[in-house]
Amino acid sequence: MPRFAANLTFLFTERPFLDRFAAARAAGFDAVEALFPYDHPAQSVRDRLDAASLHLVLINTPAADWADGGRGCAAIPGQEDRFRREFAQAQDYAEALGAGLVHIMSGLASGPEARECYLRNLEWAAAQVPARRLTIEPINPIDMPGYFLNDFTQAGAILNELAAPNLHLQFDAYHAHRIIGDVNAAWRRYGQRAAHIQIAGYPGRQEPTGGLIDYPAFFSQLDAEGYVGHVSAEYFPAGDTAEGLGWFSKAKG
Repeated sequence: MPRFAANLTFLFTERPFLDRFAAARAAGFDAVEALFPYDHPAQSVRDRLDAASLHLVLINTPAADWADGGRGCAAIPGQEDRFRREFAQAQDYAEALGAGLVHIMSGLASGPEARECYLRNLEWAAAQVPARRLTIEPINPIDMPGYFLNDFTQAGAILNELAAPNLHLQFDAYHAHRIIGDVNAAWRRYGQRAAHIQIAGYPGRQEPTGGLIDYPAFFSQLDAEGYVGHVSAEYFPAGDTAEGLGWFSKAKG
Protein backbone atom coordinates (compact mmCIF):
# COMPACT_ATOMS: atom_id res chain seq x y z
CA MET A 1 0.00 0.00 0.00
CA PRO A 2 1.11 3.62 -0.50
CA ARG A 3 2.80 5.70 2.17
CA PHE A 4 0.02 7.77 3.69
CA ALA A 5 0.15 11.27 5.18
CA ALA A 6 -2.44 13.33 7.02
CA ASN A 7 -3.25 16.84 5.89
CA LEU A 8 -3.40 18.76 9.18
CA THR A 9 -5.19 21.70 7.59
CA PHE A 10 -8.17 19.39 6.91
CA LEU A 11 -7.89 16.62 9.51
CA PHE A 12 -8.01 16.69 13.30
CA THR A 13 -9.50 20.17 13.30
CA GLU A 14 -11.26 19.27 16.56
CA ARG A 15 -7.93 20.40 18.06
CA PRO A 16 -5.80 23.54 17.79
CA PHE A 17 -3.31 23.29 14.93
CA LEU A 18 -0.24 22.55 17.04
CA ASP A 19 -2.07 19.70 18.81
CA ARG A 20 -2.92 17.95 15.57
CA PHE A 21 0.58 16.51 15.16
CA ALA A 22 0.28 14.27 18.22
CA ALA A 23 -3.24 13.29 17.13
CA ALA A 24 -1.97 12.22 13.70
CA ARG A 25 0.75 10.09 15.27
CA ALA A 26 -1.75 8.52 17.68
CA ALA A 27 -3.93 7.62 14.68
CA GLY A 28 -1.04 5.78 13.04
CA PHE A 29 0.35 8.34 10.58
CA ASP A 30 4.09 8.86 10.35
CA ALA A 31 3.90 11.73 7.84
CA VAL A 32 1.82 14.89 7.57
CA GLU A 33 1.36 17.94 5.39
CA ALA A 34 0.26 21.42 6.40
CA LEU A 35 -0.87 23.82 3.73
CA PHE A 36 -0.19 27.08 5.55
CA PRO A 37 1.95 26.71 8.70
CA TYR A 38 2.86 30.40 8.66
CA ASP A 39 0.60 31.47 11.54
CA HIS A 40 3.02 29.72 13.88
CA PRO A 41 6.77 30.17 14.36
CA ALA A 42 8.67 27.52 12.43
CA GLN A 43 10.39 26.34 15.61
CA SER A 44 7.02 25.71 17.30
CA VAL A 45 5.96 23.52 14.39
CA ARG A 46 9.35 21.80 14.34
CA ASP A 47 9.02 20.98 18.03
CA ARG A 48 5.64 19.30 17.45
CA LEU A 49 6.96 17.33 14.49
CA ASP A 50 9.92 16.10 16.51
CA ALA A 51 7.84 15.26 19.58
CA ALA A 52 5.52 13.11 17.46
CA SER A 53 8.32 11.64 15.30
CA LEU A 54 6.58 12.86 12.16
CA HIS A 55 7.92 13.76 8.74
CA LEU A 56 6.48 16.87 7.06
CA VAL A 57 5.85 16.03 3.42
CA LEU A 58 4.53 19.28 1.92
CA ILE A 59 3.62 22.91 2.50
CA ASN A 60 2.07 25.48 0.17
CA THR A 61 3.46 28.85 -0.73
CA PRO A 62 1.75 31.48 1.47
CA ALA A 63 -1.63 32.98 0.68
CA ALA A 64 -1.91 35.70 3.29
CA ASP A 65 -5.10 37.01 1.68
CA TRP A 66 -6.85 33.62 1.74
CA ALA A 67 -9.66 34.86 3.97
CA ASP A 68 -10.34 37.62 1.43
CA GLY A 69 -10.52 35.20 -1.48
CA GLY A 70 -6.87 35.14 -2.55
CA ARG A 71 -5.41 31.84 -3.73
CA GLY A 72 -1.73 32.60 -4.23
CA CYS A 73 -0.18 34.89 -6.80
CA ALA A 74 2.28 33.05 -9.07
CA ALA A 75 0.17 33.71 -12.20
CA ILE A 76 -0.95 37.24 -11.37
CA PRO A 77 0.85 39.86 -13.50
CA GLY A 78 2.20 42.74 -11.44
CA GLN A 79 2.63 40.65 -8.27
CA GLU A 80 6.04 39.23 -9.09
CA ASP A 81 7.72 40.94 -6.14
CA ARG A 82 5.10 39.57 -3.77
CA PHE A 83 5.57 36.11 -5.24
CA ARG A 84 9.31 36.22 -4.62
CA ARG A 85 8.86 37.36 -1.03
CA GLU A 86 6.31 34.67 -0.32
CA PHE A 87 8.38 32.01 -2.06
CA ALA A 88 11.35 32.98 0.11
CA GLN A 89 9.17 32.61 3.20
CA ALA A 90 8.04 29.18 2.04
CA GLN A 91 11.64 28.10 1.55
CA ASP A 92 12.60 29.29 5.02
CA TYR A 93 9.80 27.20 6.52
CA ALA A 94 10.52 24.20 4.31
CA GLU A 95 14.15 24.27 5.37
CA ALA A 96 13.36 24.65 9.06
CA LEU A 97 10.66 21.97 9.00
CA GLY A 98 12.28 19.48 6.67
CA ALA A 99 9.44 19.68 4.16
CA GLY A 100 10.36 17.79 1.03
CA LEU A 101 7.85 19.51 -1.27
CA VAL A 102 6.59 23.06 -1.75
CA HIS A 103 3.37 23.53 -3.72
CA ILE A 104 3.33 26.79 -5.69
CA MET A 105 -0.18 28.22 -5.87
CA SER A 106 -1.02 30.00 -9.13
CA GLY A 107 -3.74 32.32 -7.83
CA LEU A 108 -6.84 33.65 -9.57
CA ALA A 109 -5.95 34.77 -13.08
CA SER A 110 -6.54 34.01 -16.75
CA GLY A 111 -5.26 34.75 -20.21
CA PRO A 112 -1.89 34.73 -22.00
CA GLU A 113 -0.31 37.36 -19.75
CA ALA A 114 -1.14 35.26 -16.70
CA ARG A 115 0.36 32.19 -18.35
CA GLU A 116 3.56 34.02 -19.19
CA CYS A 117 3.78 35.40 -15.65
CA TYR A 118 3.23 31.91 -14.22
CA LEU A 119 5.90 30.39 -16.44
CA ARG A 120 8.49 33.00 -15.54
CA ASN A 121 7.77 32.74 -11.82
CA LEU A 122 7.97 28.94 -11.91
CA GLU A 123 11.19 29.09 -13.90
CA TRP A 124 12.69 31.55 -11.41
CA ALA A 125 11.57 29.51 -8.39
CA ALA A 126 12.92 26.23 -9.75
CA ALA A 127 16.29 27.88 -10.41
CA GLN A 128 16.44 29.31 -6.88
CA VAL A 129 16.17 25.94 -5.13
CA PRO A 130 17.46 23.22 -7.47
CA ALA A 131 17.73 20.73 -4.61
CA ARG A 132 14.11 21.15 -3.48
CA ARG A 133 11.14 19.62 -5.25
CA LEU A 134 8.33 21.97 -6.22
CA THR A 135 4.81 21.07 -7.34
CA ILE A 136 1.93 22.58 -9.26
CA GLU A 137 -1.62 21.30 -8.80
CA PRO A 138 -4.61 21.55 -11.15
CA ILE A 139 -7.63 22.57 -9.04
CA ASN A 140 -11.10 22.13 -10.46
CA PRO A 141 -12.99 25.32 -11.44
CA ILE A 142 -16.16 24.31 -9.59
CA ASP A 143 -14.55 24.28 -6.15
CA MET A 144 -12.18 27.16 -6.91
CA PRO A 145 -13.59 29.42 -9.65
CA GLY A 146 -11.01 31.52 -11.42
CA TYR A 147 -7.96 29.53 -10.33
CA PHE A 148 -5.44 29.74 -13.14
CA LEU A 149 -4.20 26.16 -13.14
CA ASN A 150 -7.44 24.22 -13.57
CA ASP A 151 -6.65 21.47 -16.08
CA PHE A 152 -4.20 18.57 -16.32
CA THR A 153 -3.43 19.13 -20.00
CA GLN A 154 -2.54 22.72 -19.14
CA ALA A 155 -0.30 21.55 -16.28
CA GLY A 156 1.43 18.96 -18.46
CA ALA A 157 2.14 21.54 -21.16
CA ILE A 158 3.67 23.90 -18.60
CA LEU A 159 5.87 21.18 -17.12
CA ASN A 160 7.00 20.16 -20.60
CA GLU A 161 7.76 23.71 -21.62
CA LEU A 162 9.84 24.49 -18.55
CA ALA A 163 11.46 21.04 -18.27
CA ALA A 164 12.79 21.90 -14.80
CA PRO A 165 13.99 18.69 -13.11
CA ASN A 166 12.73 19.79 -9.69
CA LEU A 167 9.24 20.88 -10.85
CA HIS A 168 6.55 18.21 -10.64
CA LEU A 169 2.83 17.56 -10.78
CA GLN A 170 0.73 17.37 -7.62
CA PHE A 171 -2.07 14.92 -8.39
CA ASP A 172 -5.24 15.42 -6.36
CA ALA A 173 -7.59 12.52 -7.10
CA TYR A 174 -10.68 14.47 -6.04
CA HIS A 175 -9.84 17.34 -8.38
CA ALA A 176 -8.90 14.88 -11.12
CA HIS A 177 -12.34 13.31 -10.95
CA ARG A 178 -13.99 16.73 -11.06
CA ILE A 179 -11.90 17.75 -14.06
CA ILE A 180 -11.63 14.52 -16.07
CA GLY A 181 -14.20 12.15 -14.59
CA ASP A 182 -11.91 9.12 -14.37
CA VAL A 183 -9.15 9.07 -11.75
CA ASN A 184 -7.42 5.95 -13.06
CA ALA A 185 -7.37 7.26 -16.63
CA ALA A 186 -6.04 10.61 -15.42
CA TRP A 187 -3.30 8.83 -13.52
CA ARG A 188 -2.36 6.66 -16.49
CA ARG A 189 -1.97 9.78 -18.62
CA TYR A 190 -0.33 12.17 -16.17
CA GLY A 191 0.89 10.15 -13.20
CA GLN A 192 4.44 9.84 -14.44
CA ARG A 193 4.83 13.56 -13.69
CA ALA A 194 3.50 13.32 -10.13
CA ALA A 195 5.62 13.69 -7.01
CA HIS A 196 2.69 13.83 -4.60
CA ILE A 197 -0.92 12.61 -4.40
CA GLN A 198 -3.88 13.84 -2.39
CA ILE A 199 -7.14 11.97 -1.89
CA ALA A 200 -10.74 12.58 -0.85
CA GLY A 201 -14.05 10.91 -1.52
CA TYR A 202 -16.23 12.00 -4.43
CA PRO A 203 -18.70 13.57 -4.26
CA GLY A 204 -18.61 15.48 -1.00
CA ARG A 205 -14.85 15.57 -0.45
CA GLN A 206 -15.15 13.51 2.72
CA GLU A 207 -13.53 10.19 3.68
CA PRO A 208 -12.04 8.30 0.69
CA THR A 209 -14.46 5.40 0.90
CA GLY A 210 -17.56 4.59 -1.11
CA GLY A 211 -18.61 7.21 -3.61
CA LEU A 212 -17.51 7.30 -7.23
CA ILE A 213 -13.75 6.84 -6.80
CA ASP A 214 -12.60 3.25 -6.27
CA TYR A 215 -9.66 3.95 -3.99
CA PRO A 216 -8.65 0.32 -3.36
CA ALA A 217 -8.27 -0.04 -7.14
CA PHE A 218 -6.38 3.24 -7.35
CA PHE A 219 -4.01 2.20 -4.55
CA SER A 220 -3.41 -1.11 -6.31
CA GLN A 221 -2.63 0.78 -9.50
CA LEU A 222 -0.08 2.91 -7.65
CA ASP A 223 1.56 -0.20 -6.21
CA ALA A 224 1.67 -1.89 -9.60
CA GLU A 225 3.37 1.14 -11.13
CA GLY A 226 5.88 1.53 -8.30
CA TYR A 227 4.77 4.94 -7.06
CA VAL A 228 7.08 5.90 -4.18
CA GLY A 229 5.69 9.27 -3.07
CA HIS A 230 3.16 9.96 -0.33
CA VAL A 231 -0.62 9.82 -0.59
CA SER A 232 -2.07 12.51 1.61
CA ALA A 233 -5.56 12.44 3.11
CA GLU A 234 -6.94 15.88 2.27
CA TYR A 235 -10.65 15.73 2.98
CA PHE A 236 -13.34 17.17 5.23
CA PRO A 237 -14.16 14.51 7.83
CA ALA A 238 -17.85 13.69 8.06
CA GLY A 239 -17.53 13.67 11.85
CA ASP A 240 -14.73 13.16 14.33
CA THR A 241 -11.52 12.65 12.35
CA ALA A 242 -10.30 9.60 14.27
CA GLU A 243 -13.67 7.86 14.03
CA GLY A 244 -13.59 8.18 10.24
CA LEU A 245 -10.19 6.55 9.73
CA GLY A 246 -11.47 3.05 9.09
CA TRP A 247 -10.38 3.41 5.44
CA PHE A 248 -6.82 4.10 6.65
CA SER A 249 -6.70 1.06 8.93
CA LYS A 250 -8.06 -1.14 6.15
CA ALA A 251 -5.60 0.23 3.57
CA LYS A 252 -2.65 -0.40 5.87
CA GLY A 253 -3.82 -3.98 6.35
